[in-house]
Amino acid sequence: MMRTVTLPKATSRRTWLAQTCATLGAAVGVAVLLHAGAAAAKFDVNFTSARPSARLDLAITSTPATVKVLTWQGADIDGDGAPDFVNPTGKAPRQHDAYGYGAFGASRDGGSRPHEGVDYMVDAGQDVVAPVSGFVTKIGFAYADDAHLKFVEITNPAIGYVARVFYVDPSVEVGDTLRLGEVIGRAHGLEAKYPGGMTDHVHFELIAPGQNRIDATRVLAERYVTRLAT
Repeated sequence: MMRTVTLPKATSRRTWLAQTCATLGAAVGVAVLLHAGAAAAKFDVNFTSARPSARLDLAITSTPATVKVLTWQGADIDGDGAPDFVNPTGKAPRQHDAYGYGAFGASRDGGSRPHEGVDYMVDAGQDVVAPVSGFVTKIGFAYADDAHLKFVEITNPAIGYVARVFYVDPSVEVGDTLRLGEVIGRAHGLEAKYPGGMTDHVHFELIAPGQNRIDATRVLAERYVTRLAT
């Protein structure tokens, strides 16, 4: 059977509402207020509850910020589903500076010879990694008259490629076995050798089977990936 609730006079509504909430609880009190009509809605009544579970907590969520990061994807030469090459510095090739371009085939010595590698930019002192897996087959000098600038040669007999990374202070020795991406040394700054504006970089030569130097960007493709911003 439906019961009718009769509101008291306006002068005692505030006291009546407070008593109702205290007796019946916040949930019933709110229901009474909603059914009381426009007159009851004018009152400023604060409802509290002894039950913490009766509180309504609003969770504000947001989508994490993301950024696009330039990466390099190594080619899979042997078909095992894994890359066989990696960027030795993780940075882009050297663009034009006071000494020319760092691209493969760029003009050198006034056009008398082509650039035989790709120059990948680097911060002096940062780690440089093995661009291929294999064995360290040689550690030599980039220039016959300079004992500071060295290169590391890595040979991968499984795929037949040889990699040479110049301008590093090696942390490996001839005969060492290296995994792809393992640290081979630290980058050497080039200001002393090339003052006046050469960008610090490593010179990366890649020799394909048959002893032909190839453009490393053929096996290290640039692409952008989306990552969470830090």
